[in-house]
Amino acid sequence: MSIRVAVADDQELVRTGFRVILESEPDIVVVGEAADGREAIEVAHQHSPDVVLMDVRMPHLDGLEATRRIVTEEGPRVLILTTFDLDEYVYEALRSGASGFLLKDGPAEQLVSAVRVVARGEALLAPRITRRLIAEFSRVGRPNVPSARVDGLNARELDVLKLVARGLSNAEIAEELYVAETTVRTHLGHILTKLGLRDRVQAVVLAYETGLVRPGAS
Repeated sequence: MSIRVAVADDQELVRTGFRVILESEPDIVVVGEAADGREAIEVAHQHSPDVVLMDVRMPHLDGLEATRRIVTEEGPRVLILTTFDLDEYVYEALRSGASGFLLKDGPAEQLVSAVRVVARGEALLAPRITRRLIAEFSRVGRPNVPSARVDGLNARELDVLKLVARGLSNAEIAEELYVAETTVRTHLGHILTKLGLRDRVQAVVLAYETGLVRPGAS
């Protein structure tokens, strides 16, 4: 089955460029476009895309609020379109339910790969983006909420969650803990299930909000 994608960006040339790149792939089809957040919500409801590429700065309704209204348990997954000068949006985008970030000036193959990753139900959260999230916590500070939510995790799962929150990949976590990468994936799956989280992105946010990991801690 084809991956259904909607593109939300206020620049027509950007939308057209993404459409051309994506529709050159045999397993991807662009089902709709939107020039602002309101249109993005309408397109998502009308065409039921698997993935929405969402710009942040758009007229009428920004991409963050549109993401909040679009993301549901069974709804489309949102991939935020961003540039490195938008660090202040990282935390709020993740809290809004975004499944990851994509650089607008990245290569075409990165766009295609990102869409496929998110469509599979995975999160696209590169270590460098995680570090920006950590920096945002350090800069503005976030009040911790009670950590009872993580009490159901065993010691190894807590280790894995802390390393995920530090921005390590599965391979790096496996090396750190002297286990196989498949074991790390299994632990991560258990963590998400026990905590009722959708993906790695939500796990990182939860780790910092509960105080399990603190910015600047090793």
